[in-house]
Amino acid sequence: MLRTLAIKDFAVVSELELSFSEGLNILSGETGAGKTILIEALGFLLGARGSASWVRTGGERLSVRGVFDPADFPEELKRSLGIGTEPVAVLRELDSGGKTRASVNGKSVPVAALSAWGDGLVDFHGQHEHQSLLKPSAQLAALDLYAGLGREAAGTAAAYERWAALCAEQDALKLSDEERGRRLEFSRFQLSELENAKLEPGEEARLSAELPLLKNGERIRNLAEAAYGALYEAEGSASEDLLKVSRALGDLARLDPGMEASAKAAEDARRVLDDVARDLGRYRDSVPLDPERLDAVLSRLDSLARLVKKHGGSVEAALERAAALAAEIHALETAGERAGKVEPELERAEAVLEKACDKLHSGRAKAAKTMEKTLVKELRGLGMPHAGFSVAVEMEEGRFSRSGCDAVEFLLAANPGEPARPLRAVASGGELSRVMLSLKTVLAGGREPTSQKARGILVFDEVDAGVGGAVARAVGARLAALGRTHQILCVTHLAQVACFGRGHMHVVKETVGGRTSVRVESLDRSRRLETLAVMLGGREPTTASRRHAQELLEST
Repeated sequence: MLRTLAIKDFAVVSELELSFSEGLNILSGETGAGKTILIEALGFLLGARGSASWVRTGGERLSVRGVFDPADFPEELKRSLGIGTEPVAVLRELDSGGKTRASVNGKSVPVAALSAWGDGLVDFHGQHEHQSLLKPSAQLAALDLYAGLGREAAGTAAAYERWAALCAEQDALKLSDEERGRRLEFSRFQLSELENAKLEPGEEARLSAELPLLKNGERIRNLAEAAYGALYEAEGSASEDLLKVSRALGDLARLDPGMEASAKAAEDARRVLDDVARDLGRYRDSVPLDPERLDAVLSRLDSLARLVKKHGGSVEAALERAAALAAEIHALETAGERAGKVEPELERAEAVLEKACDKLHSGRAKAAKTMEKTLVKELRGLGMPHAGFSVAVEMEEGRFSRSGCDAVEFLLAANPGEPARPLRAVASGGELSRVMLSLKTVLAGGREPTSQKARGILVFDEVDAGVGGAVARAVGARLAALGRTHQILCVTHLAQVACFGRGHMHVVKETVGGRTSVRVESLDRSRRLETLAVMLGGREPTTASRRHAQELLEST
């Protein structure tokens, strides 16, 4: 769950902070008010490419900071970044020179790692291109999820791993002694290189987070020392001055009870300042000044970069490569002992795999027909009465993979007479958003485990484009239902959709001091009623539009 989003010097946004609730969060405002900029800022925070032109005129850098629940992070990332049970602050900045940096709880992280995490957490639907369900592999997984084929898919993957290992072993047996010796020597060399490196999952992220502290240790310590002195040690320090104020107010409160609240506030402030000073002192003393450690970290990162470039692009991929090499070496070394045994084992393994693939294909084909009917019904309720939706499941025998022998593709014919096309080829953002809303609604009602259903943030940018009236209410109702299992951010112009939100923010573009900026109002019930009335009736609310807005709120 995204708790807050703070944006500074991003395009026409000077500075603002948004707070989000669980379920459906509405963003409304006039066309051009800046709603989509807020969505772009979230995308940037989660690893999307940025542009130096986004930095607000006069600013040195833009920044986007989001606070997320720790449950939004996979266990491996939690371990590598030291994430505990407290909310997690993610920050990304971009300066006017085009340089970007990112951090999680103050620890630097590669933007690529941020992007990989964001892709798994947030789905953008509408005017953005990185929707997960546009990928055929994700569509296949979605069909399995809808059909409840998780156990069958896992069994097929295990059967494939066994078959693939035996294929590799059979290939090794077919080599001549000379060829086998050369491959064995090369594989041993590669495995030795990987083993000697003593790779650890998440090591790159940990070292990358440590490096800035080591590089800037002296400057960081000097800054911390200066701040500590100003707070606590120097003559006339803030702590000393506040102590005098607190004592004076205490004496005053004894003479005039009306000053007790002020005296208590001053004493509370003094204690908070003392706590800050103590924390700052501990931090100052913990800052590393270790040139040898800096050299070691730089050398290690350089070695890792060269090693992972050769073996898959990441430490995790290199570790997988090491496991594969060990299996290959074992097969090569035992080739003589295994001669005559592998082929019958391979035949049995292939028969098991074929049976698993056939069973999985039958389940997918059957579920595809039900899914098509369910989705067409959903689309008709969302203002696409003539839409055709199909789930193509094609099986190529002998084309084995971890997911079986099937290729799955979702196809949409938005209007009569149009051919069905893959979702990634659908041009209309509004149509695509409604398809995605239908898919998410159908999947949320499937056999997905509850722990997974509650994960994920969905962003719909003008999902209601081109609809109104009863269809708009249907869109709002679907979003509200989906909000029971996901956090949703929805940009909308329609009161019939906005009335379903648990939280409602209104975006306003204004000119202050000759400069344009964006302001966001978090609406209470009375202000929300007025905003919905304006959305229904024009620039100024009327008695009729207020009454209609009241009816909308009461009916949700």
